[in-house]
Amino acid sequence: MSETLTLSAEVRERAGKGASRAIRRQGRVPAVIYGNNEAPEGIHLEERELMKALMTGHFMNSVVMINGTRTLPKDVQFHPVTDRPLHVDFLRIGEHSTVTVEVPVRFENEEASPGLKRGGVLNIVRHELSLVCDAAEIPDEIVIDLKGFDVGDSIHLSHVTLPQGSKSAITDRDFTIATIVAPSGLKSSEGDNETPAEGEGA
Repeated sequence: MSETLTLSAEVRERAGKGASRAIRRQGRVPAVIYGNNEAPEGIHLEERELMKALMTGHFMNSVVMINGTRTLPKDVQFHPVTDRPLHVDFLRIGEHSTVTVEVPVRFENEEASPGLKRGGVLNIVRHELSLVCDAAEIPDEIVIDLKGFDVGDSIHLSHVTLPQGSKSAITDRDFTIATIVAPSGLKSSEGDNETPAEGEGA
């Protein structure tokens, strides 16, 4: 299960772009906590502490305790040039609230896939799965076994064993998570590999 992260925050006295810029100049990041039928609360976080949490790789599917309030990160805005975090939205949740999270997918047993052994390529369609689960039981990752999959095979949601208590947020179709495609050399027809005639191409 995802670990619980802890961040300390201070209440933001003033809102607005000017106040946010002033906060960022102090090495802090403006944020808001909302939801759970309570009024939104403006806060600011230490940028270094936030960056450390972001670098865990599972920030967006971790419960984050902020000054004793249980939250789930919902959105992080980054500066388009520097990639510094500009603003964070947190959703208040109860200990056993039902939450929707994006959980990363990890593939294993590549050596047991006939298609990959023959030189096929794993084409990942979805790097994350949208899951509905208990806030106290958020999975770190979803592991998909590639054993037995051959070139041309598709891996659908129905092939995946989800952790107990988790279900897909998408329920109307058995969507594709990955496919095993032939390497370009195999799927190209002979004509595709011909040398360009004189005057063609560069």
